[in-house]
Amino acid sequence: MVRPDASGAFSDRQNTESRLVGLRAISLVLFVFLAVAFWVLQVLQYSEHRERAKRNHTRTLSLLAPRGVLFDRHGEVLVQNRRSFRIAIVREPATDVPASIRRLAAITHADEAHMLAIVQRRKSDPLFRPIAVIENATDAQVAAVVAQQLELPEVVVEQVPTRTYPDGGLAAHLFGYVGEVQPAQLLRSEFARLSQGAIVGQAGVEQVYNTLLMGTDGNRFVNVDSRGREVEELQRRDPVDGQRVQLTIDADMQRALEEAFRADGYNGAAAFIDPASGEVLALTSLPAYDPNDFAAGISSAVWQALNADPLRPLGNRLIQGLYMPGSTFKIVMAIAALEEGIITPDSVIGCRGSGVFYGRSFKCWNTAGHGAMTLRHALEQSCNVFFYTLGERMNIDTINKWAAKLGLVGKTGIDLPQENASFMPSTAWAARTRSGGRWYPGETISVAIGQGAVSVSPLAMAMMMVTVGNGGTLQTPHLVKAVDRGKGWEPVPAPGPRSSFVMAPDHLAAVREGLWMAVNTPMGTATRRGKIEGKDVSGKTGTAQVISNDNKAAAKAAALAAGRNPAVFDDHGWFVFFAPRDTPEVAGVVFTEHSEHGYLSAPIAKHVMETYFAKKEGRPLPVYQSPAAPAQNVVGPVSAGVPARGGGR
Repeated sequence: MVRPDASGAFSDRQNTESRLVGLRAISLVLFVFLAVAFWVLQVLQYSEHRERAKRNHTRTLSLLAPRGVLFDRHGEVLVQNRRSFRIAIVREPATDVPASIRRLAAITHADEAHMLAIVQRRKSDPLFRPIAVIENATDAQVAAVVAQQLELPEVVVEQVPTRTYPDGGLAAHLFGYVGEVQPAQLLRSEFARLSQGAIVGQAGVEQVYNTLLMGTDGNRFVNVDSRGREVEELQRRDPVDGQRVQLTIDADMQRALEEAFRADGYNGAAAFIDPASGEVLALTSLPAYDPNDFAAGISSAVWQALNADPLRPLGNRLIQGLYMPGSTFKIVMAIAALEEGIITPDSVIGCRGSGVFYGRSFKCWNTAGHGAMTLRHALEQSCNVFFYTLGERMNIDTINKWAAKLGLVGKTGIDLPQENASFMPSTAWAARTRSGGRWYPGETISVAIGQGAVSVSPLAMAMMMVTVGNGGTLQTPHLVKAVDRGKGWEPVPAPGPRSSFVMAPDHLAAVREGLWMAVNTPMGTATRRGKIEGKDVSGKTGTAQVISNDNKAAAKAAALAAGRNPAVFDDHGWFVFFAPRDTPEVAGVVFTEHSEHGYLSAPIAKHVMETYFAKKEGRPLPVYQSPAAPAQNVVGPVSAGVPARGGGR
């Protein structure tokens, strides 16, 4: 028997004790680590993990607020909401979002790439927030999703309010349209409370009054099971509807306006305004678009078609189109000459069919000549030579001053977005923009009949007639009459006038009489086209040249030879008006593109005014009888602007 060495036993005990110490140290470190980890998880990160745990069984669903309803001035509903369905995907329970979208596209026959793009665009949204991938879903699509809800728990069907425009494209540029808020818009203060996917006004009244119309969204808090399927509703916060808004528009006048335009086949713009207040009674820009195409998310094909259309239906010709005013500008010249003391109402100027000014011959539209003319008859018959002579006697800055007083310089201030400013030349403008820095007096002759370096919007021309009609007050056109914030209609104060001046009574009477004669006497340029018995319609026709008369024939021949539509070189037509003559209740403009003659715009204005008076007097509304003459206008706008040597009517 061998006895163990004492020193060896001692060494084993030491090794064992060292191992135990090491194990204790490791255990202590692990314990400290776990304690710290538990403290971090349960104390520092308590709120975060509590929220995550809560989301494992609770889901928050938005309840979209219906936008405020739009009414006309008499209470007729113009724009409202309808209930529709949209299909959304929730990424939190989904293990493979692309696969889920692939299955969804297969059963709904929707565009898979489009849905993937939507999810990608909103990838920064919280995972539990549903992302709508199919707007305005059909009954068949909803049924397909509901039938396969067990296989697609991450896909939900939501009932949402959708904007609807009952009359389709009626007043499209007035109402505008709604659409998903854009990333750039989210950076602006008025959209600070919104998130991606919110629907906001993107044009027209929908855009300008978006804050009033939007309302406040609500929420549903629901329990879901482990597969994301809804079990019960825990709480609901109902949405608050947007505020109801009453517009100044008269729906019957609006329909009459667009009915007449389409019956005659013209594109263009028009506005009818109350001269006493600046309230807009009807307005249009044609061609237009259907706002319903945007309400539930416009397809890329429709959007591309609208943008590629050479007629530019998305542009608002009334406030964005700038054109030469033609002979309608003679109203400015008449008032300027009277108020500056250059002529009196009874001054006589002779017309022999043309005149020489600054060594150059300028023709009248009546090459036989009008003979001796007073201001009244010059307005009645639109004599070019009479107004050439006034242009020779005035400088361009004087004309600019009176054009501004009558609303033809700058913007009108209407509550619609993206208005362009009307322009009148001046010596200061020439000095600032021209290499030679000069305005030549000979150029003033063309400006005197609304040609050359002058461009105005149709709405500015309407405001000119408002100002003449009411005797010198340049109103601010506006579209909102009252708002209902839940306590009944509250009138919205009208914006104040932009400016005003007092016109000498005999001067105002002479201009009004000349404009009345233009519509109501045998020699008037708008006789039989704009006259309404007993209503004393007063107005002025005008022709806005697209290209110089000297070059028109050659340009049209070249277009025809190249297979293009030569009508793009036809002149535009103006008719500006107010009625009745001495106490106007309605004033405005009708502008028809490529109609050749201003008098062809007059029947449209007549029909809308007849509707106004018939409605006021309780008579049946008239049916438009389109004149036989006008050709169908199917060409787009042309921005040519060659100074003319001769004017038109």
